[in-house]
Amino acid sequence: MKYLIVGLGNPGVEYKNTRHNIGYAVLDSLAEKSGIVFLDKRYGFRAELKHKGRTLILVKPTTFMNLSGKAVNYYLQFENIPIENMLIVVDDLALPFGTVRIKTKGGSGGHNGLQHIEETIGTNVYNRMRFGIGNEFRQGQQVDYVLGNWEKEELLTLQTRIDVATDAILSFPVTGIERTMNFFNNK
Repeated sequence: MKYLIVGLGNPGVEYKNTRHNIGYAVLDSLAEKSGIVFLDKRYGFRAELKHKGRTLILVKPTTFMNLSGKAVNYYLQFENIPIENMLIVVDDLALPFGTVRIKTKGGSGGHNGLQHIEETIGTNVYNRMRFGIGNEFRQGQQVDYVLGNWEKEELLTLQTRIDVATDAILSFPVTGIERTMNFFNNK
């Protein structure tokens, strides 16, 4: 069984430690723990992880956030993976910092990356893990906040919250999306 795990973010060193790149950070952490490396492939950085008899294709799109659907659609087709075996990891302003919420469908919530994915694959019924980045910004400062670096206080617990997200990713192909949601949405 193959699964597609996509961590949304923007390529380039200037985006590396920004809130918007939490999808990249989660996949980087999973790869590091698993001893695998990403290779620069078409539309994204790709790594492959074998976990309990399943194959996880990890992708960090290089199409930039607003065109994430291009990479998602390509890897669904190229790897011949059904949509129900896909999980998108994305930042979410509406959730408190560090909160992990997994859903099987829903709107984009104004997130341009999710919006492009939905437009490209033609549905909003797909698994997504929303990682809360909080909303501690002044009116009109949303873009600066999202593309800003983590605060010192956030960095104290960021890795612990990323670990929860990586554990949820590993649970998904083994126990299924429903059990993964039931367990990790309350952590």
